[in-house]
Amino acid sequence: MDPGRGAGPGLWRCGRRLLWAASLLCVLLDLQLPGLLASGQAEIENHLEMGRKLLAAGQLAEALSHYHSAVEGDPKNYLTYYKRATIYLAMGKFRSALPDLSKAIELKPDFLAARLQRGNILLKQGNTEQAKQDFEAVLQSDPGHKEAQTQLARLTELEVTMQEARAAYQRTDYAGAIGILGRAVEISPWNPDAKELRAECHLLLGDYGQAILDLKPTTKLRADNRAAFLKLSQLYYGLGEHEEALAQVRECLKLDQDDKACFAHYKQVKKLSKQLESAEEHVRAQRYEEAIDKYKAAMKTEPHVEVYVVKAKARICHCLSKSKRAQEAIDVCTEAHQRDPRNVFVLRDRAEAYILNEDFQRAVEDYQEAKELDGENEQIKEGLERTQKLLKQSRKRDYYKILGIRRNANKQEIIKAYRKLAQQWHPDNFQSEDEKKEAERKFIDIAAAKEVLTDPDMRQKFDSGEDPLDPENQQGGGGHPHHWPFEFNPFGSGNFHFKFHFN
Repeated sequence: MDPGRGAGPGLWRCGRRLLWAASLLCVLLDLQLPGLLASGQAEIENHLEMGRKLLAAGQLAEALSHYHSAVEGDPKNYLTYYKRATIYLAMGKFRSALPDLSKAIELKPDFLAARLQRGNILLKQGNTEQAKQDFEAVLQSDPGHKEAQTQLARLTELEVTMQEARAAYQRTDYAGAIGILGRAVEISPWNPDAKELRAECHLLLGDYGQAILDLKPTTKLRADNRAAFLKLSQLYYGLGEHEEALAQVRECLKLDQDDKACFAHYKQVKKLSKQLESAEEHVRAQRYEEAIDKYKAAMKTEPHVEVYVVKAKARICHCLSKSKRAQEAIDVCTEAHQRDPRNVFVLRDRAEAYILNEDFQRAVEDYQEAKELDGENEQIKEGLERTQKLLKQSRKRDYYKILGIRRNANKQEIIKAYRKLAQQWHPDNFQSEDEKKEAERKFIDIAAAKEVLTDPDMRQKFDSGEDPLDPENQQGGGGHPHHWPFEFNPFGSGNFHFKFHFN
């Protein structure tokens, strides 16, 4: 049998079946399509109704979600685009509103409300050419449209104002340009050109803070404003705000990780930030030598920006004072004070170094100067009160001077000094009555100094300006509370027999 001849009737029957199935499918679709369309339209209407309710309730994000669904369900409805644009505007997302307004105008070219709204946005962005086209289109359809006329006049004013501001800038009248640009920004608050020009004028006048205020919004007014992020980072860096400088330059690198200018600046800021942060960690852990090394490294990393040199000097002053390296602290703190005369903490740290050097008068003067700069600082007030007590105390009995030791001497040094002086001024070493009385007086002072300075509580009181052995400081008044560390009556007479407890 010929295979070709046998295949003909089979193919024909198969074709008839396919044709029949297709016809049946068309019939079913004809029956179901109106229902499907009605269901889809009902869903769209439901989204629009929910969007309106949420919008009225002020729930903008939720309303926006429903309008998204409505646009997807009916992409030819110009009103839906317009309504979604109004929500974007209410949320402050004017750049997102523009495509929806443009789509609404594309679908309905005579939609004047959309044209007017788009023109208003373009004017606020400083896009005068396109804004003018929208306002003129509105006036062409409605010559008496008041808002379009007003906005067109404002647009003309903006163009003139920007020309005047640029002319003032060119003749280096930066203050004048700033004044003129105030009106330009008022008309066109989303105009990056006006804000960038005003920021540049502030910068040239040395007002970094105002320059930052004008420049910062421009990072959102342009789609890719790496130049603004870099400039902001440099400004913050120059002000000593290295953490904010690092944050801004990272935003630049997010837009383009291969941006050479941003990457070079990032490496510098990152290195300095790491050194300063590490130094502060050492200070918090009281590792003052390591902190000093890090601050010195930071000054080598950035020797040209004065604010970092000033900060490093001030913190080295603090570390030296805390390390009880009195004279070094005084020298560095004095330099830091000359660089930053209003830094109360430098004055505080130098005062503490003067205390270590037993120069209480200068310590009081530093604390008084600090208090004049910051009268509400409790630490400064407490320091002044304590130092005044120390000054008063120094004019009486100074246990450190009696033993001939520094104020930062440890217990072993105190006991060693005490033993040496106690042996030297033992009254039995002297023959005449006058000599014995002088030795007795000195011996009592030496013993008192040892008792106070080897007792942590009493030493702390003394270091705070209070003599714990002074009868005036004892509750209840009279009577000397001292219990001597040797067995004799210092106010008695006759032969003295001392039994020392050298501990």
